[in-house]
Amino acid sequence: MPTAIPIEGGTEPEPAVPSEPAGELVVKARGITKSFDDLVALDGVDLELRRGEVHALLGENGAGKTTLSNILAGIYRADSGTIIVEGEERHFRNPAHAIEAGIGMVHQHFKLISVATVAENIHLGWGETPMWTSRRTLADRAERLMKELGLHVEPNAYIWQLSVGEQQRVEILRTLARGARVLILDEPTAVLTDLETKELFTVIRSLVAGGRTVVFISHKLNEVLEVSDRITVLRDGRHVIPRDRESATAPEVARPMTGKDRTVEGGGRGQPGVKPMLEVEGLTARSSRGLIALHDLSLTVHAREIVGIAGVSGNGQSELAEVVTGLRKVESGRVLIDGVDLTNASARKYGEGGVGHIPEDRIGVGLVRSAQVRDNAVLRQYRQPSLSGRVSLRRGAVADFAKMLVRAARVQTRSIHSPVGHLSGGNQQRLLAGRESIIANRIFVTVHPTRGLDVQSADDVRRSLMERRDAECAVLLISEDLDEIMLLSDRIVVMYEGRIVGEFDQGRADREVIGLLMGGHIEQAEQHAEQHPEQQTGEPEP
Repeated sequence: MPTAIPIEGGTEPEPAVPSEPAGELVVKARGITKSFDDLVALDGVDLELRRGEVHALLGENGAGKTTLSNILAGIYRADSGTIIVEGEERHFRNPAHAIEAGIGMVHQHFKLISVATVAENIHLGWGETPMWTSRRTLADRAERLMKELGLHVEPNAYIWQLSVGEQQRVEILRTLARGARVLILDEPTAVLTDLETKELFTVIRSLVAGGRTVVFISHKLNEVLEVSDRITVLRDGRHVIPRDRESATAPEVARPMTGKDRTVEGGGRGQPGVKPMLEVEGLTARSSRGLIALHDLSLTVHAREIVGIAGVSGNGQSELAEVVTGLRKVESGRVLIDGVDLTNASARKYGEGGVGHIPEDRIGVGLVRSAQVRDNAVLRQYRQPSLSGRVSLRRGAVADFAKMLVRAARVQTRSIHSPVGHLSGGNQQRLLAGRESIIANRIFVTVHPTRGLDVQSADDVRRSLMERRDAECAVLLISEDLDEIMLLSDRIVVMYEGRIVGEFDQGRADREVIGLLMGGHIEQAEQHAEQHPEQQTGEPEP
């Protein structure tokens, strides 16, 4: 059984097992093959994981990374091939069987109970949970676990009240609490800021120093090169020979993933017009927990401008995106779209007003997982006369529109009649981004638009944002990836606790000042700005 992380109170976990010599093979997968109908997801893939290493797994969306990880985690069964864990051949029946062998996975789409608290989710199904307990005891135990791991989420908050980033932290806590010796992290930094990513890397290094193995799945090549010890690339369901991190560079790693070098290295600067497309005036709104999330916030985004919103998850960015797309009501203030007051209007009215939206939760909000690709393609436009008659949809026109969108957005699908849930995460995001970019003829609100995408797909989405900007659209880019904010934005706005605490021109924005403001260190940011005035075009707001 895996060794659980010690937590005071209730049943005591087993004592820690001394770590084995670094470099010893703990997982050896040979000839792993998996097909879904006529689609070959994995074709004879080999993978070796060593004790005390961070092993990066790279590849474009659809390359087989998630399928391979799901097989190792007991979710799928391979059609053929063998898995040997610590010298013993294993045939996992389910995820519980895999965690018994010491393999746990944190997924892109979380496996949490939305109506339960953070502490309850951490303890649910955990053998170390006391038989008789209380919510307070569970919260105290969760707090101690979070403190030990350096990852914190409010233990008494309900999952449905949390941002996507906070939910991911709960998943990491759940898996580590169960003592996984091999931890598979699927895009773990996609929702983290620079500071949070560094803290996660500290946790990862601590885990591998203690003898654990971490499989790190990411599309951020700089992170892979920073944190990993070895790298394996998957392409079209086959593996490329792994290599040590020391001998790899970003172009060398990206090339076998895509067959070509990266195509977007910089966003280029727009030429903002004088016409304001989005005007937010004195906005006050509450979160789903009933707390004030936006405090008298005002913001303007002009035509031909990308404004990047930087901030740590949970500081009002999600609520701002929902307000300016009709998904959340405000208590006071106004929202004007191209001069038209749409305050507290419906999402449909915002769409008709030319507002496209890539939401934070693409499955829960942006797409219908059980519906076909065809129906998701027209989900926001089915009322158009070209697609809908007086009584029913024009099925031929709908199919033609869906096929056009699939081609334009480079969505890989067997058929427009396939359920969206059968698409990879990257192809779901491509479909969503393509659909919403058609709507966005005035404003494009994008929240983590490249999260979970491979290098080429992320470049495609970024290019689409620049194209919308250059077509007289105003783009509001909300991302916790500061590299992406710096790459694409013409202007950068920093949010903290529902307020704008800093605003900068991109050209000379000081990354360190932005980082300090994101963490709420206002005075330190002001001091740094005073010491380095040549780097500032905008001062942090008091």
